[in-house]
Amino acid sequence: MTKKIKTAVIGVGHLGRFHAQKYAGLDNSELVGVVDLNEQSARKVADEVGTRAYTDYRELIGKVDAVSVVTPTESHLKIGADFLEHGIDVLVEKPIAMSTAEAEKLIAAADCSNAILQVGHLERFNGAVMALEGRVKTPLFIESRRLSPFPNRSTDVDVILDLMIHDIDIILSLVNSDVESVDAVGIPVVTNNVDITNARLRFTNGCVADVTASRVSRERQRTITIYQPETNISIDYAAQHITIAQITPDEEAGYARLVDTELDIIKSDSLLEEIKAFLSCSETGRRPLVSGHEGLVALEVASRIQDAVAKSIRTALR
Repeated sequence: MTKKIKTAVIGVGHLGRFHAQKYAGLDNSELVGVVDLNEQSARKVADEVGTRAYTDYRELIGKVDAVSVVTPTESHLKIGADFLEHGIDVLVEKPIAMSTAEAEKLIAAADCSNAILQVGHLERFNGAVMALEGRVKTPLFIESRRLSPFPNRSTDVDVILDLMIHDIDIILSLVNSDVESVDAVGIPVVTNNVDITNARLRFTNGCVADVTASRVSRERQRTITIYQPETNISIDYAAQHITIAQITPDEEAGYARLVDTELDIIKSDSLLEEIKAFLSCSETGRRPLVSGHEGLVALEVASRIQDAVAKSIRTALR
């Protein structure tokens, strides 16, 4: 019988509760406990998944092999480093940290102890994104939209780190080139942070990405379209659906047409697949699909977008 990986979830708010449910349901996981500063929340989730409740994550050091850190971003470095320095594998929710300097410290802590550090960019585990493998070859232009109504929950970061960073990570993985320049605009609407933003990323290989994220829209939209020679590929993240538009010559009409093909996608529970991949890395020592390095690079680009937005606001207010 395979030895179970002793796991825990640190922070069991809205998303952390789902992490706990996934760990509790996996055969290779023994959910040792859940942690939250709010004792009532910790007990409620612990009772739901049949484990122990804690209010101090340090009590779990030495008792677990792997943890999810699903706490406010400002605490990722402290909590993540405490576990990594003890050789405990960490899945930290996105963004990896508040700053690139903090992200580098987390990566160093993981390297020092040879522990796994995975970053929770769960769109990488979306069935449609996984089905893209081998289909994106020479992207020339990418258009991404991630729009949603205001979540009516606490938001400790702006929309760039809250939502757009998912698309930044996906785009970076598709283009495989350095970002040459960033132009961006954005404004606060409901919170004191930027709630809607648009960024244009220019890559050194010539590709351009137009990225919009909003948490104050009337409708939900989570789409990305990749334009490359002879094909356009459109993804609906929520529906886990791909449409490929193939450029097909029409001799009779005298011009080319776009012929759509709908792909059959095996839909996935993105969070479950992410956690399963994390536990597999914990068991084998394999490098995660979204390692600390990928999390750092996405954060670096997000920081450049934040700087460009701040500059545009200052210019507009002059």
